[in-house]
Amino acid sequence: MNKLYPSAAAALADVVADGQLMAVGGFGLCGIPEALIAALRDSGAKDLTVISNNAGVDGFGLGQLLETRQIKRMISSYVGENKEFERQYLAGELELEFTPQGTLAEKLRAGGAGIPAFFTRTGVGTIVADGKELREFDGQTYVMERSLQPDISLVKAWKADKSGNLVFRRTARNFNPAVAMAGKLTVVEVEHLVEVGEIDPDAVHLPGIYVHRIVVNAHPEKRIEKRTLTETSAK
Repeated sequence: MNKLYPSAAAALADVVADGQLMAVGGFGLCGIPEALIAALRDSGAKDLTVISNNAGVDGFGLGQLLETRQIKRMISSYVGENKEFERQYLAGELELEFTPQGTLAEKLRAGGAGIPAFFTRTGVGTIVADGKELREFDGQTYVMERSLQPDISLVKAWKADKSGNLVFRRTARNFNPAVAMAGKLTVVEVEHLVEVGEIDPDAVHLPGIYVHRIVVNAHPEKRIEKRTLTETSAK
């Protein structure tokens, strides 16, 4: 089975549609599938529900899809660092399901493992638990969370072989493995593509069984977030 596609646009052309549930890997700007996000923007698909820890920054990453109003609903943990994300949410123009970060990771992992739901203490007694089933275990109250199985997952990895076995680079690993596992169809953007057998089996972070399509983006922009400080005069 040939999993390699000549471009991000080609990899998404026959699978992306309006109204889909999508998951996108990355944390902030670290490990985001830049080329695939741009191709999704150019596809014109709209009314999307997107699962992602956050939504990039203004004008980059998923921020591009917010600017074009292609995203109807976000399932996220963090709204900061993206003024358009914040503006649309506060103006009632964007639906948002706030999900604690660990719970979001587990919802994706459970989806990939075929587990439909799980119980967690995180969020009990807060708006996170509103409308959800509560149950007691050993004297503690837990909230039931449904797992996530996106129609399409967009993932960034550092290296892949032609079977889709993946290696992630340092912190760019973040949400990407869980996003890849959860997707009904997973498209991966990589910087390096090698022949099958060139990656030591012990070095594989995610086996190719979870990967359906591969795109090579050898020179991603890789923006870096930097902390800025305002100097104040000493009193």
